[in-house]
Amino acid sequence: MTHSSADDRSTVTGRRRMAFAVHTDSDRVSALPTLIRSLALTNPGVCEDFVVLHPGLPDAAFDALRRLHPRIVTRRADSRTDLFRLEGYDTVIALGPAMVVLGDIGELLRMRHGVGAVPQLLCDAEGGARRAVLPDGLLVVQRADVDDAVAVRFADVFEENGPDAPTDVLVPLDARYDFLSRRLYDDTPVPPNVAVLHFTEPFDAPGYGPAAEARRRFEMSDDDFRAAYCALPGGKHPDLLAHCAPPLLAARPSLDLARTVADVYRRQGRHDEAVDVLAPVVADRLDAPRCHETLGLSLMALSRYDEAEAHLLLAAASPDVAPRAFAQLARLAWLCGREEDAHAYARDGLDADPTDAGCHSWYVRTRAKGPEPRQPTAAADQLAHVALFAEGQENAGDKVLPEAVRMCFDADTGPRRWYRQPVHHLVDEAALERLNARRGVIVGGGGLFLPDTSPNGNSHWQWNVPDGILARITAPLAVFAVGYNVFDGQLYRRARFAESLRVLVERSAFFGLRNHGSIERVRELLPEELRDRVRYQPCPTTVARYLVPGLLDPAERSDTVLVNCAYDRAGLRFGHDYGHFLAQLATALRALRERADVRYAAHMPADEKFVHDLRREHGLSLPVEQLYDMSNDGIRDLYGRSRLVIGMRGHAGMIPFGCGTPILSLVSHPKLAYFLSDIGRAEWGLSVHDRELGARLTERAAAILDDHAAAVADVHGAQKFLWETTRSNIDGLRKTFGRA
Repeated sequence: MTHSSADDRSTVTGRRRMAFAVHTDSDRVSALPTLIRSLALTNPGVCEDFVVLHPGLPDAAFDALRRLHPRIVTRRADSRTDLFRLEGYDTVIALGPAMVVLGDIGELLRMRHGVGAVPQLLCDAEGGARRAVLPDGLLVVQRADVDDAVAVRFADVFEENGPDAPTDVLVPLDARYDFLSRRLYDDTPVPPNVAVLHFTEPFDAPGYGPAAEARRRFEMSDDDFRAAYCALPGGKHPDLLAHCAPPLLAARPSLDLARTVADVYRRQGRHDEAVDVLAPVVADRLDAPRCHETLGLSLMALSRYDEAEAHLLLAAASPDVAPRAFAQLARLAWLCGREEDAHAYARDGLDADPTDAGCHSWYVRTRAKGPEPRQPTAAADQLAHVALFAEGQENAGDKVLPEAVRMCFDADTGPRRWYRQPVHHLVDEAALERLNARRGVIVGGGGLFLPDTSPNGNSHWQWNVPDGILARITAPLAVFAVGYNVFDGQLYRRARFAESLRVLVERSAFFGLRNHGSIERVRELLPEELRDRVRYQPCPTTVARYLVPGLLDPAERSDTVLVNCAYDRAGLRFGHDYGHFLAQLATALRALRERADVRYAAHMPADEKFVHDLRREHGLSLPVEQLYDMSNDGIRDLYGRSRLVIGMRGHAGMIPFGCGTPILSLVSHPKLAYFLSDIGRAEWGLSVHDRELGARLTERAAAILDDHAAAVADVHGAQKFLWETTRSNIDGLRKTFGRA
């Protein structure tokens, strides 16, 4: 991707880095395309690095592999044993050139311990038999379990007539994951459950017809492979799809394939490329509503709103697509400040499908609110607040946060003293005039440096403001407690974001980010002369005890432990480890239920997936506290009365912490680790990928419950530093805004 790159903060989140690896030489490299095609066609949702270890082959020897897979990595290696020392990866699945993948290998991706291998039955010269790991057999290596001594012992195994594999780290696998072709002599059919077929004879050896035919299924031209991959039913990995589909589209153009390519580009944030692919073939055709929908969404993400609206209207002409299209039309109109049009579009969508949740949400949000309350305060005496203002059953943290920001500056947080500018609204000339009429503009808080929640082409972060408009804001501008919220492993385009960021920093009287991790990441994107202007401003939810009138530590806490999980961008949060995470949490929560009332804190309806999955997979039920239906005071009261909160969302940690409640964080996003690092409490965080998550979570939670008074005092001590920083920043900003 020419203008995109992936954030890698796996050392912060503990995300497991995985790779397939194969050792080859000049004689066997020609077999690798068939292996790679078989892996992609039988496991279309898998796209990890594919590392080719070789003794020094020319780079051109791997061109055929690069045409098939987007993540080919080549490394010099003296022998196959080098895969035990493969730097940069936590789990390595070692294959061989003489293998083809015939079935689902998800179980191998989910393994977490030891070295997995199939002990094969070998006969010795005396007619005896023993089980041994073959030197070229499949291996699943967890590098945390393989030190140099273990690697040396496996090197001995790889020598001819070497000893058996080390049993202390060996995890036996079912034979279907390394099924030897010699078991299929006399044209025996390949068993249907075989996942990896390992040829121990030449591929065309007589007597192995069904095995050879199983491999021949994957011997095809590049274009035939691409067509076969794109035609597979069900989900496919976006990186692999984006690699296979464009060349196929160039060779075999079709409207459906163009939409497939555009869809995957759009999901990767490559909205301009999605438009380039789809616009020429769609034009104003009336028989392609889904293509118009995809094109409209891509244009909207580029802030080309008039063109987007035209294509979404064409999509809405189809009864099948109409509800989704009208919901997006309502969003588009709302982004542009056209509330009445947004309401009308939502109503049209409900006419098409009265049950459509998206249209219902926009209908409720945009209906007439009645007369505005009397506001005697002149605009020049108001502060403008640019933020994500959550409504309805949206994220509870995004409801508490904007109010907390305003509390830093004024006890009155309502419309008399504050002008609200939704961060996703397009800032046009009229909006600029309204902002400049205020005595100051505060942007934040929250994780607004994020490319994809509501993408726009103006800034490539959440504030939908063109550079030219931003540079003409004359009111004092403060960026307050904003976070860099890019997920670990997330692709995004830095160039447009970096330029918008530069203009923002130049224009700001104060530029405060909510953790030092965000400060470091943003400084990387700024020219050197602007980096020192980036300052530390903690999230105001973390100092609620100092901001909220009457928010005192409860005289007596309820005997409650609250748990929270998050599911947005689940693939980036969990990778292949969700089943592991769920099992580990089940173990910990069963233990904690012996000591406290364990309840689930849902910040939004989607969070409740954890409760359903836990009950279905592990027979464990939790009562649910629906924070998304509570008031801000209700949320703070619930968190403040609990003894411990175990949270995955950022504000499932910061809000209870701000109320004086001990926390443990389930780290699936760098921002949680950044916050804990800022307060010097890294031990309060546990990676969702931790192999011993259940036991460690139980141990740390028990320690907090056993000495709760000390844990609360620890929270108070850590909070004091955050408040001193916040108070100092607020004192300076009051002078900036002309109200000391």
